[in-house]
Amino acid sequence: MESFEKRIDGEQKYKGVIVNVMLDRAQLCDGSVVRREVVEHPGGATVLPIDDEGYCYCVRQFRYPFQKMMLEAPAGKLEYGEDPMECAVRELSEETGFTADEITYLGPICSSPGFSTEVLHIYMARGLHRGESHPDEGEFLSVEKHHIDELVSMAMSGELDDGKTVIAVLKAKRILDSEK
Repeated sequence: MESFEKRIDGEQKYKGVIVNVMLDRAQLCDGSVVRREVVEHPGGATVLPIDDEGYCYCVRQFRYPFQKMMLEAPAGKLEYGEDPMECAVRELSEETGFTADEITYLGPICSSPGFSTEVLHIYMARGLHRGESHPDEGEFLSVEKHHIDELVSMAMSGELDDGKTVIAVLKAKRILDSEK
């Protein structure tokens, strides 16, 4: 039996700066009707900059929902209609000051498909050229340099707990190892 859920109707419960929240009614494949909460998000891009020696440049910033500093690959929200690659290039420059000769697409991830429409596009940047960072207003972060092997260990131990960064690190490591 094919499984599906068909949207019947919905009501916007919240319209925000970054997200909108919908409360929908959906019909399941067995005919029953359920409620579904959906967080509409424009998506984003993250980019893991890696130098020729295997060092990655991540940012550490305070994340309000978790009330702690978190280590992350540079990332940002897509503007509506923006190409994810353009977003990745912009965020790389804004947050680290780097530009790159090569940006490789590592694929999309659905951050939390049970309730959110957010799709994050993951990239790896190589052939780095240093410049001046210029974070957005109200964005306070520091750039940290960690070897990819250290980041893999941090991801496996749970010390690195940002999902998009864990995925970027593990995918980039696989690519780098396959090139040896």
